[in-house]
Amino acid sequence: MLSKIIRLSIIAIIFVNYAIAIEIKDLSTAIDIAGKQRMFTQRLLKDYAMVGMGNTYANPKGDLQKIIKEFEDHLQSLDNFTNDSKTKVRIQEAKKLWRPIKKRLLQTPSKENAVILQQELESLLKTSDDITGLFASQSKESTGEIINISGRQRMLSQRMASLYMLKVWGIDDPKFKEKLEEAMDLFKSSLSKLRGYEKNSDEIKALLKKAQRSFMFFEIMSRSKSRFIPTLIYKKSNDILKNMNKATYLYTKLEVK
Repeated sequence: MLSKIIRLSIIAIIFVNYAIAIEIKDLSTAIDIAGKQRMFTQRLLKDYAMVGMGNTYANPKGDLQKIIKEFEDHLQSLDNFTNDSKTKVRIQEAKKLWRPIKKRLLQTPSKENAVILQQELESLLKTSDDITGLFASQSKESTGEIINISGRQRMLSQRMASLYMLKVWGIDDPKFKEKLEEAMDLFKSSLSKLRGYEKNSDEIKALLKKAQRSFMFFEIMSRSKSRFIPTLIYKKSNDILKNMNKATYLYTKLEVK
């Protein structure tokens, strides 16, 4: 009787874990989800630094746990969706990179681990970007590339924030300035391209304008020698994330019309 109960419990756990992974039904959604994975790599680092500093604004510890789960579930959903061999290979590479990162993220944050995590998440970001590009290249619609670019803006918002969080925490990155300038330049040029897209709805235009206003904070911050508080960085990056996430979703709807 006991063994039967155990078997049923295991089956229930497997079913629940399988059910958690979202079902991707079309390519535009796959591009959107793959793009979120890029953003998650930087958001995880931002949350990790906030927890390490003992800053509880907006519950970064809870967000860290949530994103760990979502990253894993999304990765499996993308694997379930695609039949493309090249994409499958890159997804398996991402899974391999993810395992030690997850283990490190679940440990008590430390500056030593943060340095290692930044390097590991850089590799995962690159692989996640490759996966997104592969999905985007499979789209026959021009919207596919726009979804990719819009989704990348979400990642860049978190990248700018995570770089600053590490700096505020006291972690010296010799390439900090170079990485920040690169992220800001790409965000600015991509935003210009998105705003020039001929299929933009009025709602998308309004969201892009809001993202531009929030981005101005990072432009001002990059020119200032003042020490910015983590809560302000966290909030502004999340404002951009919220607006670009909505814009990216609306771009996926344009493709299926």
